Amino acid sequence: MNGIRVVSDTNPLVYLLNGNEEVGRLLDGKECWVSVITELELFGKKNLTTADKKEIQILLDSCYITDLLPGIKRITKNLQQTNSLKLPDAIIAATALYLGLPLLTADKAFKKIKDIELILLDV
Repeated sequence: MNGIRVVSDTNPLVYLLNGNEEVGRLLDGKECWVSVITELELFGKKNLTTADKKEIQILLDSCYITDLLPGIKRITKNLQQTNSLKLPDAIIAATALYLGLPLLTADKAFKKIKDIELILLDV
C-alpha cells in the first residue's frame, strides 16, 4: 500500500464487517477515509439488527468521513461526463481523487478512471 492513508470503497468495509482478515490486515495501522456515500450505503442495508448498526458505527468511528464538498462535486460531475459509473461510485472515486489518496476496492469498474490509484482486492 502506498503510504499510510487510504480511501475505502464500501465493499472492503462490508468484507471487514463480515470477518475478512485480508481487509483487516490491509487496513491495520492505516488512516482510513470514506465518503459519506459509504456511510449511507453501510447503514442502508435492509434488516440490520441493533448489533449490526452498533458494529458499523464503531467501524465508522475509526474512519474519517468526507462530506460532499464542492471540490468532490466538481470531480464527480467530470467523472460522470467521461465515464459510465453509477453516481455513488463516481462520488467515492471523486473523494479519493480530491484527497489524493489511493482507493481500496474490489470493484474493477474503477479501473477505467484515469489518474486514480487503485488498491484492487481480489475476493
